This record gives sequence, C-alpha cells and structure tokens, in this order.
Amino acid sequence: MGSFIGHVLPGIGFFIIGLWHLFNHVKLHFLQPNTYISPAWFPVKKRRYLELYFIMLGTSISISIELFIGPSKHHPFDVDGTIPSNHLRNFEHSLISMSFFVYATCAILLDKLGAKSQRGLTYIAGAIAFGQQLLMFHLHSSDHKGLEGQYHLLLQIVIVISLTTTLMGIGLPGSFLVSFVRSLSILFQGVWFVVMGFVLWIPRLIPKGCLLHNDDGHKMARCATEEALHRAKSLGNILYSWLLVLLTIFAVLFYVAVVEKYSKDVKYSSVANECEEIEIEESSDIESPKKNKLADLKIRLIDVESGFAPLDIEKWKMQEN
Repeated sequence: MGSFIGHVLPGIGFFIIGLWHLFNHVKLHFLQPNTYISPAWFPVKKRRYLELYFIMLGTSISISIELFIGPSKHHPFDVDGTIPSNHLRNFEHSLISMSFFVYATCAILLDKLGAKSQRGLTYIAGAIAFGQQLLMFHLHSSDHKGLEGQYHLLLQIVIVISLTTTLMGIGLPGSFLVSFVRSLSILFQGVWFVVMGFVLWIPRLIPKGCLLHNDDGHKMARCATEEALHRAKSLGNILYSWLLVLLTIFAVLFYVAVVEKYSKDVKYSSVANECEEIEIEESSDIESPKKNKLADLKIRLIDVESGFAPLDIEKWKMQEN
C-alpha cells in the first residue's frame, strides 16, 4: 500500500463498492420505503456473491503484493525469521486487507447457513474490518508528522464514519440515512486513496518544496523545510475540503437521478395496468348490450310460450318494428 499502485488499486476497489452500495440502497429504499431493511451486501442475479468475491479477490491480491511480490526476497521475513523494520508497514497493510477478506468470507458462510442473526453478525464482521483499518492507520509505523501522515489523518476521519455507521446499522436496520452515509464514506475512502496515490507518489504532483525520498526501501514524500511542509499540509486540507463539497453535490444528484429513473418505471407500469383495466372494462361494456338484448329476447320467448294470445303477439311485433 506504500506506493502509487498500492493506493490507487485499493482506492478503485473502495470506490466501486461504495458506488454499488449507494445505488442499491437508494433503489431499495425508493421501491420499498415502508419495509426497507439495509443489507450488509447486495446479491447479484446470476452471481449471488459477486460483490463478496470481488472483495476477496482484491484483498488477496493486496496481501500477495505486500508480503510476497513487493519485497525483494519475495517474502517479508529476515534471514533469522524475524520481521525487519522496513517490512513492518507491509504487515500492517496486509492485516487491513486480511480483515476485509475475513468479512467477505463470513458473509458468504452466514448467508449459506441462513442463520437468523446473519445480518447482525455480518455487520459486526464489517465493523471489525473498519476498526482494524482505523487501528492500523492510527498506529502506522510510518512518519505521522510528515505529509503522508497528514493524508492518513484525514483518511482516518472517513474511516471513523464508516465504522460508526456500520455499528449504527446493527441497531437501526431500517434507517436509510445511516446506510446512505456509510456508502458515501466507503466511496470517499476510495477517492481519497486514489488522490493519495497521485499526490504522494507522482513527482510532478508533489507539492512545491517536497520530493520523493527513499526511506529504508520505501519511497515517501519529504519536504525540505517546515514552511514547505506546512504549505503542503494546507494544500492537502484544501483538497480534502473540495472533494467533500464535490461529494455532497454528487450524492444529491445521484439520489435524484436514481429516484427519477425508477419513478418513471413505476409510473409506466401503473399506467400500463390502468390501460389494461380500461380495455377490459370497454370490452365488457361493448358486450353488455348484446347480452341485454339476448336476455330480453329470452324473456319474451318464455312469455309467448307461457300463454300469450295471438293478438298480443301481433302487438309485440308491431312495437318491435
């Protein structure tokens, strides 16, 4: 995770999951406002566990890169079997990925078992994953005073929101706003991870007065002076605030777009049903005069058979003419 790819790829994963949850929560709440219950994950028609398989695949790749592909010896241990100091952050990052892998695995097992408490237990597994993520970034072995530490501090704010809303989702299963905010926080995590990858590891985008420095085998953004560091942190805070404003606008527009789309579908289906009912009523109205005439004719024939005089029959014929 301590590289450009290590931030951008997880960021894309968080963004996809957050957007997927945001769309499905808005859709589900609009179609079922009175019986809405927020699920921890959303199944897909042809591949029920596609979302969870996606999480397991992404976290497996992340663990492999951190522990086996990234290190020069293709393993994170020293000659004597201990963990060297320059690989501590690799273990920290892999533990975050491992927690989300465990969450996805537990979600699949609980769904297959069909346990009554599967929703609550799945939410607890998700909360543990976010808690592990918060713990690792808060106690990160890298420099907390530098530019990367400032970006990690801002990331922790979003993780706290994801953790809090996940815990709230256990006791408030019918709260759409809790699910909405949680989805946005996951999406924002993805956006901020991608921003970190570009700003901290692309030399042309690193703030003025700072550059990439090789720190014990890991490249990190370092600033030459305290003034440059202060300026770089302030720019990060401004960028974070801009993204938060843009995310708010995006969330409202996205909600309106999804509601508008499915409201049209609901109106179309209701209009179609009304048209079918009208056609049935019209067809029944058209046939009703014929039925009435046949009924009148039968009554008259019965009256004739029951003893009408010939004169009465002639009068009846004249009246019909």
